[in-house]
Amino acid sequence: MSLDHRLDPEHEELRRTVEAFAHDVVAPKIGDYYERHEFPYEIVREMGRMGLFGLPFPEEYGGMGGDYLALGIALEELARVDSSVAITLEAGVSLGAMPLHLFGTEEQKREWLPRLCAGELLGAFGLTEPGAGSDAGGTRTTAVRDGDEWVINGSKCFITNSGTDITGLVTVTAVTGRKPDGRPLISSIIVPSGTPGFTVAAPYSKVGWNASDTRELSFDDVRVPVANLLGEEGRGYAQFLRILDEGRVAIAALATGLAQGCVDESVKYAKERHAFGRPIGDNQAIQFKIADMEMRAHMARIGWRDAASRLVRGDTFKKEAAIAKLYSSTVAVDNAREATQIHGGYGFMNEYPVARMWRDSKILEIGEGTSEVQRMLIARELGLQA
Repeated sequence: MSLDHRLDPEHEELRRTVEAFAHDVVAPKIGDYYERHEFPYEIVREMGRMGLFGLPFPEEYGGMGGDYLALGIALEELARVDSSVAITLEAGVSLGAMPLHLFGTEEQKREWLPRLCAGELLGAFGLTEPGAGSDAGGTRTTAVRDGDEWVINGSKCFITNSGTDITGLVTVTAVTGRKPDGRPLISSIIVPSGTPGFTVAAPYSKVGWNASDTRELSFDDVRVPVANLLGEEGRGYAQFLRILDEGRVAIAALATGLAQGCVDESVKYAKERHAFGRPIGDNQAIQFKIADMEMRAHMARIGWRDAASRLVRGDTFKKEAAIAKLYSSTVAVDNAREATQIHGGYGFMNEYPVARMWRDSKILEIGEGTSEVQRMLIARELGLQA
């Protein structure tokens, strides 16, 4: 038996297409969006026309009929150039549309998925709260049934894609009751944008991902139809665990792209920058730094593709997803730090992509499960649990 890690022709064609788009369309424009803290609607519309938001969804709902490996490939290539664009795609697919695809009724899928797959609308996933991030079981947002409606009260924070002009819905986790032992019944409910009582705050002032949309949400007696329940009542906690497992594969691909982008920019700079009469890339100290960076990016790629392949085959992938997310986010931070060092003073200037990469890398060790949570998951999968 032999292992072949090469992409099949369709996936390789996708990779080349997104690579060209990232370099020809995203790279020349994204720096200005980033500095203005402005959402890149023009770029997102083009991504929609390319079918990127529909990559892992069936054609019957307007998708491309691809898989999670295809999504990861697209995310990696985009993140080699910019992470704001990549996280907009990742959140739009993994957190916005995927819950509907996995848990929605046929009517919910028909209503929302075609426009989400086309990039005409963006969806968001309202999970995190000021007091319930890693401990999502501490959810305080409530949804009380009143006749044929849910009445939602509470707040969410750090929600990506929640306040753009094309945001169509937010899937919100809320406590809808109590189990016999007193534990909360957490359910997922679709809240369309513009619903009375649903308030979207101004964008956060962030360290990185400055061309992506991240906001705080509040719900004040927000009423939506009972039919907006996503899946079974009380299954919201299990749903979000499934969504986060898959999302970690996507974040690992994105982090790998950032790590590889740091290599790309460092190789380019090491050839162009001269010191003491020769390119700095002639110095073994620089060569070794870049060699280590390439090694880390290569191993991260193997990790996320292994997890994605397991997911696509229908095999268990929770541990592998946690490993891929933990490792790739760590090396993204490491490579961003080294790339900045190689660039010297210019690495501290926003006109150079590595400055964005440095600022964007840290959140990868936090979002969709901190590095500490990933270690907990890995240990648990090994049978180490109190």
